[in-house]
Amino acid sequence: MKKTLAVIICILFANTLSAQYIYPFHNTSLSEEKRLDNLLSLMTIDEKVNALSTNLGVPRLGIRSTGHSEGLHGMALGGPGNWGGFKMVNYQRVPDTYPTTTFPQAYGLGETWDTELIKKVADIEATEIRFYTQNDKYTKGGLVMRAPNADLARDPRWGRTEESFGEDPFLVSEMTVAFVKGLQGDNPRYWKSASLMKHFLANSNEDGRDSTSSNFDNQLFHEYYAYPFHKGIEKGGSQAFMAAYNGWNGTAMTIHPVLEKIRKEWNMKGIICTDGGALDLLIKAHKTFPTHTEGSAAIIKAGVGQFLDNYRPYVYEALEKGLLTEADIDNAIRGNFYIALKLGLLDADQTKLPYANIGVRDTIAPWRNKDIQDFVRLVTAKSTVLLKNDRNLLPLSKNIGSIAVIGPRADEVLLDWYSGTPPYTVSILEGIKNAVGKDVEVIYEPSNEVDKAYLAAQKADVAIVCVGNHVYGTDPKWKYSPVPSDGREAVDRKALSLEQEDLVKIVHKANANTVMVLVSSFPFAINWSQENVPAILHITNNSQELGNGLADVIFGDYNPAGRTNQTWVKSIADLPPMMDYDIRNGRTYMYAKEEPLYPFGYGLSYTDFSYSDISLSSSTLSKGKDIRISVDITNTGGINGEEVAQLYVSYPKSGVIRPVKQLKGFQRKMIRSEDSETFDFVLNADELTYWSNSRDEYVLEPGIVNLMIGSSSEDIRQTKMIEVK
Repeated sequence: MKKTLAVIICILFANTLSAQYIYPFHNTSLSEEKRLDNLLSLMTIDEKVNALSTNLGVPRLGIRSTGHSEGLHGMALGGPGNWGGFKMVNYQRVPDTYPTTTFPQAYGLGETWDTELIKKVADIEATEIRFYTQNDKYTKGGLVMRAPNADLARDPRWGRTEESFGEDPFLVSEMTVAFVKGLQGDNPRYWKSASLMKHFLANSNEDGRDSTSSNFDNQLFHEYYAYPFHKGIEKGGSQAFMAAYNGWNGTAMTIHPVLEKIRKEWNMKGIICTDGGALDLLIKAHKTFPTHTEGSAAIIKAGVGQFLDNYRPYVYEALEKGLLTEADIDNAIRGNFYIALKLGLLDADQTKLPYANIGVRDTIAPWRNKDIQDFVRLVTAKSTVLLKNDRNLLPLSKNIGSIAVIGPRADEVLLDWYSGTPPYTVSILEGIKNAVGKDVEVIYEPSNEVDKAYLAAQKADVAIVCVGNHVYGTDPKWKYSPVPSDGREAVDRKALSLEQEDLVKIVHKANANTVMVLVSSFPFAINWSQENVPAILHITNNSQELGNGLADVIFGDYNPAGRTNQTWVKSIADLPPMMDYDIRNGRTYMYAKEEPLYPFGYGLSYTDFSYSDISLSSSTLSKGKDIRISVDITNTGGINGEEVAQLYVSYPKSGVIRPVKQLKGFQRKMIRSEDSETFDFVLNADELTYWSNSRDEYVLEPGIVNLMIGSSSEDIRQTKMIEVK
């Protein structure tokens, strides 16, 4: 009896200990550094080599496995990229797909100019990550999300423009920060999921990306290309990023010394991983090393702690040959387990974590939640940019007699390579049918055959012609993009003209009341359409609510306020050579030399706004100080609507090359008809600095600075000058 009682006491004591901790790294009262030190001291060399993968698990020590997920605009567990993996059905390997909430492409999210909206998009994505990874029915995906893409869309020919929030470093940094915060959550100690930003650095050409070098100086590194990544870490709290395939100034990013430099300077404690197959490309494309063994050692010594390709035999050989030490591996993988710590994976009792119940006790899957589906619809409407609206053709009446819906993009929702599988999709045709009255005749003509399109347009009161690029996400042939103006990962665009514009011309000839809907992942040089078609809308691919969100705009249930996040040039000839990464040579709105078709920050509304009474808290600004800038905006039209007020600065007497103008603030706010709202901006002196290559630091230049507030980079309504001291 005494022996039995002793055993019971021992078991109870052991259970109590396990609820607290078994190993010191379980002890949450210890510092993060001591917990990581202890964990690394307990791991075998085999466990450390295994930790160089994307898997954060260490089974022997009770650390559960979790890896990466894709999610630029919704978690991806399916879709064209087969992110859900594969299963066997009737002895055949078939894609294993799971539904997830699917938003507009990242480019469309960028066109919302709405950081709170973007944060909520990412929060919904993070909820689904937890749901799938923690629900015993699924246990799919990983808690490390490869998003957002903090790369800048410096050139509209870039095949992956669809993945970027835009061309401007301030806009992209604000959207990146919002997305990171949404993914990681508001808990002060634990993350909902981990944001791993892509692709560091200057990865904006697809042709030859595996071996090319993006060349530019330190000023552009700090002020432009690295700026969104820095802010994603400093303001957003991301502690992970993926190294790009390309090089910078001749050195491949996977082994670039700048990786370790920014770890220290930016206090970056987490994961640096390669891109897929980067070790192999370091040898075969960059030809940096003669063997994979030497390459793997160099990558680890550069501080990269995760490989996305086969690395194990080379790492073991590097250890045997003395090219690599266990201490080198410790240094590289330490960041991986910092991420695991922030996700709560190193805690002994994970049932008490703030996100522990997501997917465990939920009865309704997030993607089935009507509120979330309605939110996707709202995001889609908010992402829509009204490029032209002559004669106030839009919004249309829901009781119009007849509508012709024409074109290849009318009755489909295209999914790109990084999309998941949405629970449902609503095409533009379906959205229009859902919106109009039962007595409205909807004539549908899907083909590009001009005679059929002409006849369909001729029969209707209004013709809506739906054109745009194909994302080719469903095509198994990599680098497949047969239309010159189309692009995708691994393929840059060879033209900016829209081949389908001939169809638009035919429809407009048949019906003067033509609405052009451009469904695209990037800008087009639609000069003829801008000159002739009365109404033009831009919207991106992919949203599960594409049709309903667009219909809300077309029929006036939602007053559009989306803004271009990239300069739409008139001609491909207006662009510098693709591999010229020095944007000062005429690239982006900051340095452009030619008049654009649509300027950066441009977008129309169904109402009008007037700006007045700009005021400053001070007429001078000095280092470390802020000024507050206020402007009153009045909705002078008859419809409630949102305005996107934008703050730009310029440096008329600068002694160095500075941008013609730079975005330094923006706000999107609803203003009721005939009402006014005050828009406030806070400008810190740090935002007016430039990077001095000679001094290797940011410098605040004294002198006059122009403050400009307007509705786009070219539509400035109010100006003031301040003196920087």
